[in-house]
Amino acid sequence: MTAQDSATPDTSIAVGGGTLLAALGVVAFSLTFPSTVWGLESFGPWSLVALRGTLAALIAGGFLLTLRVPVPERRHWGGLAVVGGGVVVGFPLLTTLALETSTTSHAAVVVGLLPLTTAALAAVRTGRRPSRTFWLAALAGAAVVIAFAVQQSGGALSAGDLYLFGALLVCAAGYTEGGRLARVMPGWQVIGWALIGCLPLSVAGAAAALAVEPARWTAHGAIGLIWVAAGSTFFGLYVWYRGMASIGIAKASQLQLAQPVLTLVWSVLLLDEHLTPAAPVAAVAVLVCIALTQRSNT
Repeated sequence: MTAQDSATPDTSIAVGGGTLLAALGVVAFSLTFPSTVWGLESFGPWSLVALRGTLAALIAGGFLLTLRVPVPERRHWGGLAVVGGGVVVGFPLLTTLALETSTTSHAAVVVGLLPLTTAALAAVRTGRRPSRTFWLAALAGAAVVIAFAVQQSGGALSAGDLYLFGALLVCAAGYTEGGRLARVMPGWQVIGWALIGCLPLSVAGAAAALAVEPARWTAHGAIGLIWVAAGSTFFGLYVWYRGMASIGIAKASQLQLAQPVLTLVWSVLLLDEHLTPAAPVAAVAVLVCIALTQRSNT
């Protein structure tokens, strides 16, 4: 990260580079659910979310202080509050609560719906209307992912479904507003200032939660906490917002159609969950849908 990054919005990145950055964000996000499950081995759900926000804010604050980044203009504070409420507090808390009773496979349903929801909110918020081809490919991709995730989880609904659907809505709002802000300030500053804004709540929440949810330190728990804080929350959102600023919120959101498939692969490798033979078929179908959304005129 250079001094130039701190002074220039993220719209100067080439489209190909923007796609690569957004794809890196998807890879980082795909590890969030397995890492959360690991984190829950050591921490209660409220403690894990609060510590996640606190650690990520300290990382972001270090960069902001080192580069002497000025506080954003007041007109951006409302948007940063939406980002913080959506991706720093809302989505992590609701999905962590859901993962106490749901498998990572079942929780992937949320991610399967997230690209379509984000694209819809972005169309309303920014006024940009993607083409009919884009919407058809996005709907097809969402349908494939949902069918795959539901089949993978045995078709049963879990008690955490309300948490998951709530997480879907708040995260889509945070992505949309963050992508908009990343056109006027660097993506790392968007998530950085959102994290700083939530820091008092995160610190207070960590202190209160740890008092009633004592930590049980394990290697998995520590690794899970570090990844959801540094990998998913800071690095993942940094490259994600930079990518969205370059290629557009709608197009970037559709790259997340690959996220549930990646999450399911990680769930096999890290959590010993089992995939069905439908996995490669779903993966190919999703990649076709992604290719169509990226080639469509949005």
